[in-house]
Order: sequence, then C-alpha cells, then structure tokens
Amino acid sequence: MGSPNHEKEDLKRGLSSRHIQLIALGGAIGVGLFYGSSATIKLAGPAVVLSYLIGGIVIFAIMRALGEMAVAEPVSGSFSSYANRYLGPFAGYLTGWTYWFMWVVVGMAEITVVGVYVNYWFPDIPQWVSALAALVVITAVNLINVKAFGEFEFWFALIKIIAIVGMLIAGLAIILFGIGNGGQPLGFDNLWAHGGFMPNGITGILLSLVMVMFSFGGVELVGITAGEAENPRKSIPKAINSVIWRILIFYIGALGIMMILFPWDKVGSDGSPFVQIFDSIGIPGAAHIINFVVLTAALSSFNSGLFSTGRMLYNLSLQKNGPAYFGKLNNSSSPSRGILFSALFLLIAVFLNYIVPEKVFMYISAVATVAVITSWTIILLTQLKFRKARSADEAAALEFKLPFYPYSSWFALAFLALVIVLMAFIEGMRVALFVGPVWYAIMYIGYRMKKRA
Repeated sequence: MGSPNHEKEDLKRGLSSRHIQLIALGGAIGVGLFYGSSATIKLAGPAVVLSYLIGGIVIFAIMRALGEMAVAEPVSGSFSSYANRYLGPFAGYLTGWTYWFMWVVVGMAEITVVGVYVNYWFPDIPQWVSALAALVVITAVNLINVKAFGEFEFWFALIKIIAIVGMLIAGLAIILFGIGNGGQPLGFDNLWAHGGFMPNGITGILLSLVMVMFSFGGVELVGITAGEAENPRKSIPKAINSVIWRILIFYIGALGIMMILFPWDKVGSDGSPFVQIFDSIGIPGAAHIINFVVLTAALSSFNSGLFSTGRMLYNLSLQKNGPAYFGKLNNSSSPSRGILFSALFLLIAVFLNYIVPEKVFMYISAVATVAVITSWTIILLTQLKFRKARSADEAAALEFKLPFYPYSSWFALAFLALVIVLMAFIEGMRVALFVGPVWYAIMYIGYRMKKRA
C-alpha cells in the first residue's frame, strides 16, 4: 500500500543502518537517565531497576508496533502518516503536531540540564546563558545535510555509549575489587541496607514509572528516520531489536551499579547522580569526565530531537496538515524552516531558566511525559487498525510483526493509561494533566479552522 502523500518528497536517503541505530540510541539515552534518574531513585530506591525493566517491556511492545508499520510502509513522518491513514485526518494532525510539541518540550529539558552541568565547572554562569549557547550551536548543526548530521550524531552518541560501558566496568571493579576505594570491595549491601530493596514499597515503584517512561521518550525516533534510510526494510528492524536491549542494559546496568556503589537515600537532585557518585568515590578526575559525558549526552539527545521536529513539520506540510511554508528545503535538502521554527519555540526554555531555574526540569518533564504518552498511544491504536485492515493472509505475510498481538497492544495501552493516572499523585507532575487537555483543545480548534480555510 503506497502513500500518495509522499510521492513528491525531496528528502535524501542518506542515513545508513549505523546512523539510524545511533540516532535512536542518542535520542533515548540522555537527560532522563543522567539527570532525571535522581527523582526516580528517590521514589523507588534500589527497586528502580525493576521500574526500568517493567517500562522497558512496554517500550518493546510500542516499538515493535511501530516497526511493524514502518517496515510495511517506510515513509517519512512515520506514525503521523499511519494515523492519518488508519485513524483519520484529525489523528494524523494531532499526532504530528503533538510529536513536534513533545520534542520541543524535551529539547527544553535537555538544554535546561546543560546549564546544570556547566554550573558544575562554572557556578557563576547563569543557567539561561548555557541554555542559549546550546540552542544556537545545535540549531546550526541541524542545518547541514542529513548525511553529515547522521555522521555527527553517530559519533556524538557513541561518546556517551562508550562512557556508560566504561562506568559499568569501573563500577564493577570498585564493587568487586575495591579499585579506587583503598582496595576494599564495596560488596552489595547498599541494595538492602538502607530500608530494604523496596524502601517505599509497591507505591514507590508505581510512582517512579512516570519518570521512567519520560526517560524512554525518544526511542520512537527511529520511525522518523524511515523516509531518509538507505534500506528501511533492513535497517529499521535491526535498529528496533538492537536498540531495545541495549537501552535496557544501559539503564538497568547503570542504575544497578549506582545503587550498589552509593546508598540510594544519599543520591540527591543537585546535578547528575552519576557525577555525585564518582565524585564521592574519590577517583581523580572521574567526576569531571562524567560531567563532560552527561553534558554530551544532553546535547546529543537535543540534537536528535531538533532533527525530528524539522522532519515532522516537513511531513505535516506534505499532508496539508501544516503550513506549506515548512515544505521547502534548503540547498542541502534539510527542512531548515521547520528547524528554525522549532528553535524559536525553544527560546521559551531559555526564559524559564532565567525566571525559575530550580523548578523548570520537573515542569518540563511533566508536560513532555503527557506528550510522549499521547504519541505512543496513537502508535498502538494505529497498529490495531493497521492489522485489522489486512486479511489473514496479508497479516501472515508481514515481515516484522508485533509479538503476542493483540494482547501486547492492549497491555501497553492499559499501562500508559496507568501512568497518566499516577501523574496526579506526584507534585510537580500534576501540571501536565491541565496542560494536556488544553493542548488537545488547541489541536481540535486548529484542525477545525484548517478544514474551514
């Protein structure tokens, strides 16, 4: 089934499989792990590893649902195009603009913590100055051609992946052999010596799932790359299958090591817990190295996010669900107008860092969580319709299927509904439950006005 909305698409297929895999990883491993994990640890304690395991299972179902459609119909815009086709024009409109909104908000979170990391070295520099500098630099990077962007992001993301692996190895050396700790192995007592493995019980694990799901926001970015992938039917399945287990290893492995190295109740929200832990261990220069890595991680995730906003606005213009203005490419075949428009909105984060630097991360995380859950929900609902639109023989012939369909789809949908409910019980997250309905109302009004125009 072809996609007539994309016949005149001018984006270049310049992203190889290795680019796509690292872009997907770069989008997902960023601020949620390195900075947002502080709030998650406070809620769940050492049981935070269970929280990420549960969230990872749900993410796997969502990604396989997206992959099933992306391999069958590899188009730019991905789930916005599928929603437009299988759920209706308003669903395509809502999905595209909400995903754009989500990455703008996530970008705000990323450049917010850039200021926190820079303050570790230069406490006199205001957070808003660092945020503005990050915005200008990354916007400039995104105006290059897609192959150069892919190469840049490949190495950018690779830095933090190598660093996380290094942290895992160093952490195990400290735990088992006492290297860097006077030759005294730390052992595993911190997992249960400070109130138990689940110090806040099941309630703590449930509440932590909200920040866990925010941390995973970005894995669906691989769907956006389908329109610029050299061989989407090969690279998309490979990226989805490999990215999921790699992320689980990085998140669960890194946080597990963290819980063993340091008492969970001593991990604060003053900067990255990774920096705090290695600074406390006393390894010379380690904290500065880790601070550089987490700074790189935030910039990498922000880079991927700005990439996706430009592509989504471009796709919306082709669907006639967005202004035709965004359908123009620059001389490097980059959707520069959409990128610059997104960057303009990201200036809001710079302003928020100026007026409420101590609260901005929680507020932004709350709004971003609702936005990403909306996108994931529509992906799952679209996949259900996508499968129903096919005969038994056509469904059997699909190259890349969601396992345990339709039970896995409904399980993931129920879990996402639970996360929304849980947000009502977390101070600072409740704001999103008011912002969400307002956003949906704005989207509906905008859609009706577009229809009348």
